[in-house]
Parts: sequence; structure tokens; C-alpha cells
Amino acid sequence: MMQQYYIGAKEAAPILNLSEGKTYELFREMNKELKKAGYVTVAGRVPRSYFNEKFYGGVDSCIEGR
Repeated sequence: MMQQYYIGAKEAAPILNLSEGKTYELFREMNKELKKAGYVTVAGRVPRSYFNEKFYGGVDSCIEGR
């Protein structure tokens, strides 16, 4: 199965062991950072590579298989 470009807050919440509400709050902050850098954002989602960079230092393999 091809991996999706974006990760949603519902998928990220159990990975981070946080509530969906807290995850949405973190995603809003990340989307503000992305928008400030000139990127188009999608509410409730962030690019998977950006998520991995912010939470795992850019290591994609940390959450593979979840």
C-alpha cells in the first residue's frame, strides 16, 4: 500500500500517545509554521515528512509499520 503524503491528527494521536484534541493543537502550530514559510496547508493534516522531522528528528523509519 502506498503511504499517504499527509498524516492526519486521528492517525498521529495514538503514535504520539496524545489525545486527538492535543494533536490538533500541535498540528495547528505546525501549519502556522508551514504557512509562515510560504507553504499551502491543510487543516487537521501535516506532511508526513514534516511530522517525522518535528517528532523524530527526520527519521522516517521510526513510525513505519504502524
